[in-house]
Amino acid sequence: MIRATRTLPVPADEAWELLTDARNHARWIPLTRVQTDGPPRVGTRIVATSGPGARRGWPGLVDRMQITRADPPGPDRVAVFVKRGPVLLGEARIEVSALDDSHARIVWAEDVYLAHVPSALGRALVRPFLGAMLRRALTAAAAESSATDRRC
Repeated sequence: MIRATRTLPVPADEAWELLTDARNHARWIPLTRVQTDGPPRVGTRIVATSGPGARRGWPGLVDRMQITRADPPGPDRVAVFVKRGPVLLGEARIEVSALDDSHARIVWAEDVYLAHVPSALGRALVRPFLGAMLRRALTAAAAESSATDRRC
């Protein structure tokens, strides 16, 4: 399992909305477009396509997901995105916890592997890319949150 943790300078409810809405992920993950069949809730399906021309509508690596857990509101919020293939399987988990009224702690963890290869090998092959993607996404989300925070 790969994990990245970050504190965002926004209330937990705002961090939850920002991070669980997969449509926002296209801003943070290079070469990726994201489509969903609705707002983030249990049952929402997501298709992320990544590749050199993906943002222009070209084909790429397709990552199909479905939200199977979404626990707002509360002191700790958890969303689980199950990866349904055809290339990637496993799950992503986003946890949002309130640190105080204006800061949230984010833990984004993924246990992802390649389909059609032994899971241990599939995990080893995606681990370097997955770790970099999680760190980049949370860094971008934090920068976006900081910019929003300064405008208020």
